Amino acid sequence: MIRWIWAFLDRPAQRFDDCAKFWSTVTGTQLSARRGEHDEFLTLLPDPARFSAAGVKMQSVTGLGGVHLDLDVDHIPTAVRTALDLGAELVANHPDYAVLRSPSGQTFCLTPSRRTKGTPAPAVPGPDGTLSRLDQVCLDIGPADYATETEFWKSLTGWNFQQGRLPEFARLRADEPFPIQLLLQRLGEDRPTSAHIDLSSSDITATAAWHETLGATVVDRYEHWIVMSDPADAPYCITARDPKGV
Repeated sequence: MIRWIWAFLDRPAQRFDDCAKFWSTVTGTQLSARRGEHDEFLTLLPDPARFSAAGVKMQSVTGLGGVHLDLDVDHIPTAVRTALDLGAELVANHPDYAVLRSPSGQTFCLTPSRRTKGTPAPAVPGPDGTLSRLDQVCLDIGPADYATETEFWKSLTGWNFQQGRLPEFARLRADEPFPIQLLLQRLGEDRPTSAHIDLSSSDITATAAWHETLGATVVDRYEHWIVMSDPADAPYCITARDPKGV
């Protein structure tokens, strides 16, 4: 059902330009022209010489912002019906897209498929040559909702489910070379499901240090990942995974 997936970074209007510059730099992309009724949307465009397809968009919003998913599908009414049958809630039905919430509150959109094809954007070298790549959206799910939310995303995507090395993590991966995969994280406390961006990195300490020079802040450090906040104080993680996607 899903033909392409987009990570959508929703950032507050007053910090949007700084955030756009930051995410453009760390992903090695160019900013598209702004579009929308209020010039609120843009796309992070990979180098066309690499024949890479974009997978990240940004939106200027009021409030704190966050992260949501856009799922390109062939027939929006059919996809909406499928999502509702699986427990989603319809938030808004527009002429050319639909906004929904997952059973525990994660916003996502069903958008028209344009048959996007191409290789996901490659890893980006930092100043010291360390490679990193924005390649994952992590869904942060409370323990009471974890089983229901996991089953929802498994059924909606039809992707391959893989339990992580730690019991609180699981992955959903498409068979196709999509730019974004999903990580499901079971939190230690109950709250509405939210999402954040993950970057894979060949050296998480070096990547975090580079991001700090660009306006990000280290929030917490763990053995296999570092929690960061971007210039709008939105959380994201740098994780010890192969940024080449092997």
